[in-house]
This record gives sequence, C-alpha cells and structure tokens, in this order.
Amino acid sequence: MDNRVKNALVAATNKYAEITAVNVENFEKELIASFELEANFLDKAKAFDAVFNSNSKFEELREIFFDLLMVNFFSSDVQKLEDDYLEGEEWAKIEEETIDRGTELLNLLLYIKECKDEDLDPELGDFLKEFLLVEDDEFQDEFEIYEELISNQQLAEGSVEEICKAAPTLNVSEEMKELFVPFMAFFLDVEGNTETTKDLVKFSSNKAFDAASYVLITTINN
Repeated sequence: MDNRVKNALVAATNKYAEITAVNVENFEKELIASFELEANFLDKAKAFDAVFNSNSKFEELREIFFDLLMVNFFSSDVQKLEDDYLEGEEWAKIEEETIDRGTELLNLLLYIKECKDEDLDPELGDFLKEFLLVEDDEFQDEFEIYEELISNQQLAEGSVEEICKAAPTLNVSEEMKELFVPFMAFFLDVEGNTETTKDLVKFSSNKAFDAASYVLITTINN
C-alpha cells in the first residue's frame, strides 16, 4: 500500500471519528486490509465496500475513500502489472464498471501526484487551466462542473470563514457541492496547518466531512 495513501486514510478516519465522536474500532484496520489485498481492483473494491457496509457510521466517507483506493492502485498496484495495463481491455472493463464510483476528489489527488512528480506547488489556477483544461473547448464538461471554483478563485486567497460563508450562496454543481469547501480550503492552505482545520470545524456546516476531506488532501500533499 502506498505510504501517502495509508497516512491520508488514517488521518482522515481519525479526524472524522474525533469530530463525530464515533469509535474507530476495527474500521481502520479492516479498511487498510482491503487496500493491501493481493487481488485485482474489482475484488479489492468488493472488500472495500464490505468494510463500509459493516461500518455505517463512516458511510459519508465511502466515495472519497474510493478515490483513495484508485490512487493507491495507480501509485502501488499498477507497478506490479504490465506496462500497458491501463491501456488494455481489462482496465477498460474496470473503468466501465466503476464509472459511477468515487468523486471529483480523484482529479485533485491525481493533480497533487503530478505536482509531486514535477516538483511543483499546487495552485488553483494551474489545477483548473493546466490540469483540467477548463478553458479548452473540448473540456466543457469540466468547465461546468468546476464553474463556481473558476468564478470564485479569490476565495482561495481569503479565509476559511469566507469560504464557508460563500459556499451555500453559490450555484455549485452537484459533483462539487460537498467538495467545494475542502477544495478551496486546500488551495488556501496546502500545508494543512492545524488552525485551518480548526477553522473548518468552527465555520463549516458539514464539519466532520469537510475537516476529514481537508486532512486527507493535505496529508497526501505533505
């Protein structure tokens, strides 16, 4: 299992449990075991879902952790496969079967991985224009999904309080509605300072999810 992914999973799980006052119990251990299975991706996904099915208190985290499962596959598992595996029929079938899984967080996590590979600092404008290509006519779906991030980039230069106050007033796409606050908070503070997390807990209307998502993202980045 990729170390960054494991650290992000543990940090996000514990932050969520801390805020919601639920017991992590065996959830974290069982989830890590599903990531570490020596199995194909779909079998890992089944094991992953079985853990969440048995731990309903963490249901809110299922799809963003599925994004982590994907990142772990790209960072760790794929190294054990043939070089052209991601261009092959087996992976195409997996993509088709999982097309409705996960969230837009996967894009951000892959962008962070690219930044690490190229020794760049994550930046909102770069993410939107150079990674998602939202200004390109061929990528108008992405433009529509991320339109409110594009129009409100100044929020990533303000404060967590401003981000949290603005979010409910914006016409955020369905795909980004839950993720708008943690995305903006990340680009406001990519280091993951404790004060930023505290402000999310203080000002967010979805405290546990936003703080856990932010901790997940910044742990992957650091």
